[in-house]
Amino acid sequence: MERNYDLEKRKYVIGGAVIVIVLIFLIRLLSLQIMSEDYKKNADSNAFLKKIQYPSRGVIYDRNDKLLVYNQAAYDITVIMKEITELDTMDLCQTLKISPEFLRKKFRDMKDRRLNPGYSPYTNQVFLTQLSAEDCGVFQEKLFKFPGFYIQRRTIRQYTYNAGAHILGDIAEVSKSDMEKDEYYIPGDFIGKLGVERSYEKQLRGEKGIEILLRDARGRIQGNYMDGKFDKAPVAGKNLRLSLDIELQELGERLLEGKIGSIVAIEPSTGEVLCLVSSPTYDPRKMVGRNRGKNHLILARDPWKPLLNRAIMGTYPPGSTFKTSQALTFLQEGIITTQTSYPCFGGFNFRGLHVGCHGHPSPLSLIPALATSCNGYFCWGLYYMIGARKKYGTVQKAMNTWRDYMVSMGFGYPLGIDLPGEKRGFIPNASVYDKAYRGSWNGLTIISISIGQGEVTLTPLQIANLGATIANRGYFITPHVVKEVEGEPLDTLYTRKRYTMVDRSHYEEVVQGMRSAVLGGTCRGANLPDIEVCGKTGTAQNRGKDHSAFMGFAPMKDPKIAIAVYVENGGFGAVYGVPIGRLMIEKYLKGKLSPEDEVMATEIQNRRIDYGIHER
Repeated sequence: MERNYDLEKRKYVIGGAVIVIVLIFLIRLLSLQIMSEDYKKNADSNAFLKKIQYPSRGVIYDRNDKLLVYNQAAYDITVIMKEITELDTMDLCQTLKISPEFLRKKFRDMKDRRLNPGYSPYTNQVFLTQLSAEDCGVFQEKLFKFPGFYIQRRTIRQYTYNAGAHILGDIAEVSKSDMEKDEYYIPGDFIGKLGVERSYEKQLRGEKGIEILLRDARGRIQGNYMDGKFDKAPVAGKNLRLSLDIELQELGERLLEGKIGSIVAIEPSTGEVLCLVSSPTYDPRKMVGRNRGKNHLILARDPWKPLLNRAIMGTYPPGSTFKTSQALTFLQEGIITTQTSYPCFGGFNFRGLHVGCHGHPSPLSLIPALATSCNGYFCWGLYYMIGARKKYGTVQKAMNTWRDYMVSMGFGYPLGIDLPGEKRGFIPNASVYDKAYRGSWNGLTIISISIGQGEVTLTPLQIANLGATIANRGYFITPHVVKEVEGEPLDTLYTRKRYTMVDRSHYEEVVQGMRSAVLGGTCRGANLPDIEVCGKTGTAQNRGKDHSAFMGFAPMKDPKIAIAVYVENGGFGAVYGVPIGRLMIEKYLKGKLSPEDEVMATEIQNRRIDYGIHER
């Protein structure tokens, strides 16, 4: 009998097809049961309900242990979409005080994986955040009517004082980029957005816990799975103790009402920031709860720009406060001695160039030049330094030498304060002028930088740090607002001394000049009868009215506070800078103002500067 090879081949084809089909089913089962996250979540959700336990966020104190920021109970509403079998939307909306349009949009956005990458119908999704105990209580009573909805307990921030908003910062719901950067966060979590809440987020947030609850076949909760054997308790965040003196901060904010500007005070021996005032400011309590977004938008659109932290983000010409850095540089480089005198007949006049100055005796040596804030003296000093060909060879080398001194004093780069957003200011170098003047320039071209004008800009923090460096006679510690993190040492950046390029002996000479300025010069208004105050005024030229500035420290021989005051369009330094500096020094060192100075403080508080901006 002849063999049928076609039937033989068909047998192998059918067998192969069966094997392929079986393999496809096996691969699909493997995919569903092992590889697919959704299948796993579905299976888990049938048996378990995993509830995140949120930790208490660390609380924040000032340097005197006054409570600044604490926690208050709040509640989130979460939902598992797969468990919604029926829903009375009108009743839900009325109970939660939301509109049907909001409800529909919330569900739509929740399911959009572009907006909510972690979405799964089998897991808890955040529906509403930060309900008060009262609103949550109403919802709790009706919870049985809304299957699939759950209540999640957490906390929100509360503020004891209406002060220090730019330092303290705030928290808000995480964004998509926040979650991409750190897998710790899931939709609905909160993260520090500004101030120390942002820069110390990892210390403050703590560690989440988890509670695993067991369901029966109908989805009803039967209790903790294995009596809580696999539950994990949350770990509370670490508390912060700031270097801030909240009473000093309150006084500073009071004195700058109706003005644009900043006050920064530093403890020279430690670099601890005692106050960091930016005006206009805002009430930190407005940035809490479900109204945060609306209030943030109002502040962002405010023409006074209250969200801008001018103390570390505002860059200004330092004016005559900068003359102290010039004196130190010229002394160290041998351009001048304390006996060197320069003429100033109404200002600096040379080869047709005129830089004006106010009336005072002439010629002057260094200490009276600092005391009277003589423009001519420091213009001559820079002119001779940039033109010292025998010493430097070229103007470019002289200029870059000058630049190196400025950088060593903390200018031109961020100091490194533990707050987000610090700006660097600007210190020019030779290449800046080579580009601007095609390589053809000299000391006369750049003479204005010697008096803190021209291209030079600093932040108020950098000006205050200059005061701290002079108070320390040649070094500073990086300014910082956190004094202590619970259970952790401070970063070495905030304990290490950073020395300048100038010898201590030259700082002593500049200190004498600053003391003379208070005793009989431009800072007479800063004189306190029983405290040796050293100071330097600044009147920074501007397109409109000049800016008013003051930089100083006290006491002279054992400095406890260094301070910078900067008031935009405030006029001469003696108008706002000096009296505000005096009041702040007195408050910190004595704990209170004298009756006479309290009257002065109220008078300054009530003054308003016309900036041409509509009232807030």
